[in-house]
Amino acid sequence: MSTPQSQAEWTERYAGALMNTFGLPKLVLTRGEGAHVWDADGREYVDLLGGIAVNALGHAHPRLVAAVTDQLQTLGHISNFFASGPQITLAEKLGELLQGKLVEPVETRVFFTNSGAEANEAAFKLTRRTGRTKIVATTGSFHGRTMGALALTSKAAYREPFEPLPGDVVFVEYGDVAALEAAVDDQTAAVLIEPIQGEAGVIVPPRDYLPSAQRIAHENGALLWLDEIQTGVGRTGAWFAHQHPDLVDAPVVPDIVTLAKGLAGGIPIGACIATHGSGKLFDPGNHGTTFGGNPVAAAAALAVLDVIESDGLLAHATAMGARLRDGLVADPRVIDTRGAGLLVGLTLAEPKSAEVASAAQDAGFIVNAATPERIRMAPPLVLTEADADSFLAAWPQILDHAGVSA
Repeated sequence: MSTPQSQAEWTERYAGALMNTFGLPKLVLTRGEGAHVWDADGREYVDLLGGIAVNALGHAHPRLVAAVTDQLQTLGHISNFFASGPQITLAEKLGELLQGKLVEPVETRVFFTNSGAEANEAAFKLTRRTGRTKIVATTGSFHGRTMGALALTSKAAYREPFEPLPGDVVFVEYGDVAALEAAVDDQTAAVLIEPIQGEAGVIVPPRDYLPSAQRIAHENGALLWLDEIQTGVGRTGAWFAHQHPDLVDAPVVPDIVTLAKGLAGGIPIGACIATHGSGKLFDPGNHGTTFGGNPVAAAAALAVLDVIESDGLLAHATAMGARLRDGLVADPRVIDTRGAGLLVGLTLAEPKSAEVASAAQDAGFIVNAATPERIRMAPPLVLTEADADSFLAAWPQILDHAGVSA
């Protein structure tokens, strides 16, 4: 059988071979370079979604390719009966980055997984080792689609088809300190918060929210668990969003942090990082994974962290994010822009985000319709000024073609 070449042929094969969990694909992509991708018909796009905040270094970054190739030629998979240098080095590096500029260092322990949902599953189990079961989570939250992670996710449409889910989860209004005060008590195992809500359309809480959540959790003997799966690894212009001076008004040292997405630039990996002794809650046999922390994924993550550091991508993400937000909100059909670094959200004057995403794709740009009135962008941290400016130049016409009025 000859290999189909066109997007239409690939889409037809997709429909006959894959489960209908995502609907038909918007595009069939065949290759990428930097912040650009090409579809099966040879058309080029600027990728302003980055695999949903995953492709931190864009596509086919030579240092990531070299790290994966070299490690796979050396040692590929060994299971967690054994350890490898990349796994241990990565755990140490994440602990170092999490401590940031703290005056007093804290102990960190890491459990590696293959995805963000698995990192949250590990953290969920870790909270049960406190002897408590109650989790206080927030409205608008998204923590994954496995059964445990889904129990922590607020959207009813995601949850209801699979109920009953693991119980004792209470949802309170995101960004509302008083709601946390009322809900957290001496039965609470953990308070779970995203420093910025990505799936909800890049929603940023008040600067006192995370410090207040830490205070409230610790006053009640509960853990503060921050889901940095979308916001971590330089996405906001800081290694972790909870360290970003524009997002918090006082130091925050969470007891648990979960990571994934951008950590290995597209190679599947996740991490559950525990501090303040929380990492000692697990005993041998309490949790496990076959592939988590394998040498190839760990080597990829180390390469990503090294490139972000050596190439100054934290500062670059800050500058490019500001450039995008300022340019987008200049059009009166955009009510506001939000986010930090290269996690960018905006609110349209009309609920036409699907039409805007479609018009953007027609114009050669990939963005995400997060909610009917909100657009989300999470481009590679290597996004160039030229690519940002080309999108901003096309933006008014994109809104025109989508039929958005002021």
